Amino acid sequence: MAGFALKKEEHYTWADYQKWPDGERWEIIDGEAYMMSPAPSTRHQAVLGALAREFLNYFHNKKCKTLLSPVDVKLSDEDIVQPDIVVVCDKHQIKETHIEGAPSLVVEIVSPSSAISDRTRKMRLYAEAGIKEYWIVTLFPSMVEIFLLDGKNYRMHKAYDRSQTLESATFKKLKISLGEVFDFPLLPEEKKIYEVKESPAKYGASRK
Repeated sequence: MAGFALKKEEHYTWADYQKWPDGERWEIIDGEAYMMSPAPSTRHQAVLGALAREFLNYFHNKKCKTLLSPVDVKLSDEDIVQPDIVVVCDKHQIKETHIEGAPSLVVEIVSPSSAISDRTRKMRLYAEAGIKEYWIVTLFPSMVEIFLLDGKNYRMHKAYDRSQTLESATFKKLKISLGEVFDFPLLPEEKKIYEVKESPAKYGASRK
């Protein structure tokens, strides 16, 4: 959920990152620093909470562990990110201060300011790092897109809307009812998208 603000003064690394104030949230991609968005929306937090509950329940007492934002994931000395949810299956990757290396699964809940980054810079970075499964969660229109690593790039596995039950490609028994995740009312302007503006044409009607 990276924002668009950018520190342009120099090339940044993990050593620089560790010196920055705790009150500021930044991500570093290819040595460039991006300030993360201000406090997430209530919708974002509600969806994160619902997904977190499902992940924590599923992975309880299993080898793989679920960690939630804010948690630093160090993919390289010049690539440090804070995904919304990560699943780590190698306990040696879990350090006291951060995750070292590529998680098995990453979830990003996109915001208007992060949508482009999540679908371009981060998608490329996650593929290069070797993250097997990447979820992009869109609040509206409510949907979850699952991407699987295929060689050095991602391919679309499947997209689910709020009426469906999602199934992870990597963790076969991880199934989530998205109606319970996207459990928020639509705004008036959002409802209009689903309204039929005109009556359907009457096929076969005689012409005058």
